[in-house]
Amino acid sequence: MKLRESAAFLALLEVGLVCASCSRDRDGTAPAASQPPPSPEVEVTRVLSQKLGTTVQLPAQLMPYEVVDVYPKVTGFVKSIKVDRGSRVKAGDLIAQLEAPEVVAQRAEAESKYQSAESQLAAAQAKLAADEATFQRMSAASRTPGVVALNDLEVAQKTAQADAASVMALQKSAQAAQNALRSVAQLEAYLTLSAPFDGQVTTRYVHPGALVGPAGGPGAMIPLVQIQTLTRHRLVVPVPEYEAAGIPEGTEVRFTVPSFPGRNFQAPIARISHAVDIKTRTMPVELDVQDPKAELNPGTFCEISWPVRRAYPTLFVPASAVASDLERTFVIRIRNQRTEWADVKTGATSGKLIEVFGDLREGDEVAVRGTDQLRPGAEVTPRLVNPP
Repeated sequence: MKLRESAAFLALLEVGLVCASCSRDRDGTAPAASQPPPSPEVEVTRVLSQKLGTTVQLPAQLMPYEVVDVYPKVTGFVKSIKVDRGSRVKAGDLIAQLEAPEVVAQRAEAESKYQSAESQLAAAQAKLAADEATFQRMSAASRTPGVVALNDLEVAQKTAQADAASVMALQKSAQAAQNALRSVAQLEAYLTLSAPFDGQVTTRYVHPGALVGPAGGPGAMIPLVQIQTLTRHRLVVPVPEYEAAGIPEGTEVRFTVPSFPGRNFQAPIARISHAVDIKTRTMPVELDVQDPKAELNPGTFCEISWPVRRAYPTLFVPASAVASDLERTFVIRIRNQRTEWADVKTGATSGKLIEVFGDLREGDEVAVRGTDQLRPGAEVTPRLVNPP
């Protein structure tokens, strides 16, 4: 039995050796070790260089082209007021009538002084005419010796000269009195207030009997009314500084108004401030809005399609290619199948592309989907796709 068991063990050992020999390669080497996993595949696209031409939506506010608070130029009481909130007026229409008894008294006094000066001047001119005639007759008679004494002739001449001087002084006095009368008459005319331009009364501040006056004077607490234009407006839009360049005055711009959903309006760029507000980093720009039917209401917030242009080409990548963390904004560039983080600053968007500024060149390959999980120096297999 022991011999049989020994023979069976040897047979099994021989079979094991044969199997081990068969498992080797034909050249007698051991099987190869397992290969490392392949590099992850990353979709990449090339950085584009092109001129920016797009529009961005910006908020804007509709303002009246002209707006004024109407103050009186003299102090007085409101005798009557002819307009109220919502009244439409034409330039020169009567707004209010004031009364000021002291102005009426000044007018009467000025008229009296002017009439007195005119009367004195007329008397002086009559005396001058008579004295000059006397002198002329005496001068003619003096040509006959012994008819007129030389002293009398000299007295007549001096009298005429004195009269002429008196007339000149009275003329100046009469002119001054006339100017004073005109001044008081103008002051009295200020008691009648008229509309300075065509528009609409938006606010009425006073009622009959109220004491009003010029700015800085007694009674200058509030204006009488506020008037603003109806058919012409200023559309004021604060344009971010990086979107303000390259748009000239006269460019037509579209905008929408909430009170007219689905309707587009157009207006030209009329005034550009060319100065950036240091607090908001925006530049105020005004559009000149013509509104002949008076449909638009000043004070309304609008949305404007602002055109953004660049006179030179800039670089673009898909918006999804830009990634950011707490410290930086970057795109992932692929070089020699290795990843690099390239810091960028973003600009305007154009469709699915976004403008970028940084250490990039046209034609560089960047990952279509930027993520901070793809660390710098990682080995990848790039697969080129067309930009969106």
